[in-house]
Amino acid sequence: MKKNIGLILLCIAIVVGSLFLGRNGEFNGADGEIEVKIQELNGDYEPWAAPMWEPPSGEIESFLFCLQAAIGAGFIGYYIGVKKGASKNKGAKTNVGGKVKEC
Repeated sequence: MKKNIGLILLCIAIVVGSLFLGRNGEFNGADGEIEVKIQELNGDYEPWAAPMWEPPSGEIESFLFCLQAAIGAGFIGYYIGVKKGASKNKGAKTNVGGKVKEC
């Protein structure tokens, strides 16, 4: 329990610290940064692909990115839980239809 509280406090300290350190910074995405760099290196460059759909606002784009991350984290957490449960129950005996069966 103490280990979990320590980890939670560490996470809070990292978040609060980053807010203070980056107070005057701009939060630009990597796509915008690389676009500027490519234009500096090769002014004649034209993108060969375009997005099929662009979100109407930056807030919706951020929401979709967070949703994607949450779904991925949920999938990974579920997979780890299933594997841990399977290894924990290995060799356990269950009662199926009145008969004791080893898993």
